[in-house]
Formats: sequence, C-alpha cells, structure tokens
Amino acid sequence: MRMAHRAQKAGLSRKTRTAARRAAGAKRPRPAGRRGGYGRYASGKRRRTAGRGNAAARRTAAGQGAYAPQPAKATAPPPPSPSPKAAASFPAVPFPAAESAAELSPAPGSAEFATREEAYAAGYREGLFAGGEAKLERLIPRHMMLPELTVDDVIAAGFHAVAGALSPLLRAADVFAAAERALSEGRPLSIVRLGDGEMLTLAHDTVLPVEEAMRWGAFLPYAGVQLPDPAAREALVAAVRAAGIIGIPQSRHPSYQGLLFPVFRHYGIDYRTLQLTTSTINYELNEEGYFARLLKGRRVLLIGDKAFALARVLRLWGADIAGSIAPVNGVGDVPRVMELARGIPFDLALAAAGIAAVILCERLAREHGKVTLDLGHLANKLISGEAVMPPIQEV
Repeated sequence: MRMAHRAQKAGLSRKTRTAARRAAGAKRPRPAGRRGGYGRYASGKRRRTAGRGNAAARRTAAGQGAYAPQPAKATAPPPPSPSPKAAASFPAVPFPAAESAAELSPAPGSAEFATREEAYAAGYREGLFAGGEAKLERLIPRHMMLPELTVDDVIAAGFHAVAGALSPLLRAADVFAAAERALSEGRPLSIVRLGDGEMLTLAHDTVLPVEEAMRWGAFLPYAGVQLPDPAAREALVAAVRAAGIIGIPQSRHPSYQGLLFPVFRHYGIDYRTLQLTTSTINYELNEEGYFARLLKGRRVLLIGDKAFALARVLRLWGADIAGSIAPVNGVGDVPRVMELARGIPFDLALAAAGIAAVILCERLAREHGKVTLDLGHLANKLISGEAVMPPIQEV
C-alpha cells in the first residue's frame, strides 16, 4: 500500500493541493531520469489533467479567472508570463547587406546566370522583331509575301527617298574656324553641348512626366540638377536659344534625339535656324589637333571641379592659364561662379561643370564678349592621360 502524501494526511483534496502549489510558484517534483512525467504517468500516456491545465492557462492569458496569489516566503516569485502577442513573435535575424550590386548577381557559369542570359536573349529577339520585321509585316498585303528581303534591306532601299531631308552638322574644322574668327575679332561665341542630362532636364514636366524623367535620370544629381527643377530647366532653354554653336547627340535613342526634337517643338525652337554640331565636338576638336591651336596665345579660364588639376596638365603643354574656378556645385551655383569670373581677364573659357556648363558658357560669352567651350569629360581624360594633345608651341 502506498504511503499517503503529507497533504493527503492533512485531509486536503488534489484540487486544493494543486492550488497551493500554484500559489507558491512551485512545480510538483519529478523523479530523476524521468522526462515524460512521473509516477503512473511516466509511460508516455497523455495525462487527463493536461487539458484542464491548458484550459486554465488560456483563461489566465485571456484575463478570465486569473490567479493573483502571493508567493510563499521561501520561494522567489515566478517570472512574468509573456503576453500572447509577444509569445508568438520571433527575434528578427539580420540579413547581411551586399557590398555591391555585383554580389547579388549570379556568378558566370551558374545555372541562374545561364537562365538570365537566356531570358535576356529571348527578350532581345522578341524586341528586335517587334521593332523591325513586325512593322514591315504589317505593310505587306494579305496573301502576299516579301521573300529574301530583310527589314534592313527595305530600310536601305527606302532611305534614298528621304535622303533629301538630311540636315548637315558642323564638323570639327568648321567649329574651329568659327572659334578662331571670334577670338581674332574679339566677338563672343559660345560652344555648348547637349547630352542626356540636358535633354532630361529640358524634357521634365514639359514633354515627359517628372516621375519618368527622374527614373531615366538617376544620374542627374551628379550632373548638377535635382529634379524637379523648373528654374534650371528655364535657364537651360534660355541658354540653348542664345548659344552660338550647339552640339547635339547623333544617337536616335529615346533619351537623345528621341527627346531633342520634341523639346525643340515644345519651346518653339526651329532647329533649322541653329548652328548645330555633334555633342562629341569636344573630343573631335582634340583628336583632330584643333584644341591645342585654340589655346595657343590665349589667356584661358578654367571652370569646374577639376579646374586646378586640369590647369597643371595644360601648363605642362604650354597653355597660359589665367585663372581657375572650382568647385561648381550644380546649376544653382552659376551666379557665384559668374561673380568670380568678373575678376579674371581671359580670352577663352573652358567649362567642365555638367549641365551648369551650358548656362555658364552662354552667359560668359554674352556678358564678357569672349569665346567659351563646354569641355565636358575631355577634361577628365586629359588629366588621366587617356587623351593627349601636342605641345601648344609646336602647333
């Protein structure tokens, strides 16, 4: 016969004993080595009291029939139970941030890389068809075919019909001749260039929604404009209207000529009245030897973030650097730069200042009566040695 429990000897029921243990914050001790229970419940069979215990816990969590016992003197109070919401939450595991976009790209040769390459090739093939052969297909009458001729053949054959609409652009020799005459005669001449940054600045909120221009022009803050900027747009269009020679992109890409002529139409600018050259005229002038000839015997003002580094390089080649202004903090910095330029006597100004260079070149030419050239990234290439020029005294 089992020995009676002390509480049983005292005449207490199981329910009363359980309540007393809860009040004391104590658990019924289990014999050593037992994990599944104790006594006759150690065999792994489900205890009938488990359901009642879980129900009591649910009532306690819901605030119904909750106990508020005082802990026994000899027992430390139990830790507070977490709320149901907290109990259901898990600590966030930080995901390691990639050092660069390259880390997120699949490795060449991997299955994922091959899948992406295949998807790109399939998209390119479909896009090429939609933009070429599919357009030609729509022109072919029903129950007819055009064998052994590609869309390129048709374009080449038809191009002769529109060749009369071709409009010439000034070559490097023409631009040099115009600049040389202006320098010799003391007349103002601004040579500016329009790239995708200038195109998007002119197009935003005119021929393109601002949001779309911002998506296309994520690089614009580097070029000196933070869209939307209607003041920069209007200052830029005023400079384009007044510039002497304007370099335009020859690419028919949507960001280049795809925006150029809609922008001109929007502002009522007739391209046939403008002196136009290529937007890469800065490189062409140097490659054909005209840039060094422009510098010879002229006091040169340099403007842009790289002005001082460029000054050191050009002096090595024999240029007479009258002054340097750096930095140029975007289009909004134009008034300050113009004020600094007033104190520097010069014959030729070279600006490498992003979108602000267009505005600066036009204003410097007009207000000072000088020749100005939007030098662009030719400045960086001259500094790095990627572009070279002959010694100025030898040209």
